[in-house]
Amino acid sequence: MKRALQNIALCLFAGLLAGMPPALASDASVKSLRQNPVSGVEQDTSHYRQELDVGATLPRDFVQQPPLVPHASSNYPVTLKFNKCLDCHSWGRAQATQSPKISITHFRDAQGRELSTVSPGRYFCMQCHVTQSDAKPLVENIFQRVPGLN
Repeated sequence: MKRALQNIALCLFAGLLAGMPPALASDASVKSLRQNPVSGVEQDTSHYRQELDVGATLPRDFVQQPPLVPHASSNYPVTLKFNKCLDCHSWGRAQATQSPKISITHFRDAQGRELSTVSPGRYFCMQCHVTQSDAKPLVENIFQRVPGLN
């Protein structure tokens, strides 16, 4: 019975593949929902929002909120081999650059073990830390800051 179900599933999958249209020859013909061309080239997003360079620590809005980035960060590459944020925020450079040090929590793995380098799960800073911008809200927002964080 199990073998019969596997054969049926394989036939259905093969049928789906056969009915798929061939890959498009050019990425230029693919458009986003906003009708922008989609390609492998990074598009200019400056007209969507302008990063703010406030240069000071920004207040948090809720408990456990990751600190906000008070400077432009669009030119800060973070790849598997290089993290521009660490140039200023690593423990060895923070004092010289007068920047906040990375939290000790960033040196623990998922099991809570202490590591000698930044945990892979915390290496990509922009997953949690966002740069402030002057973007207009997309929807109405009635969010209120936590009263004790003033």
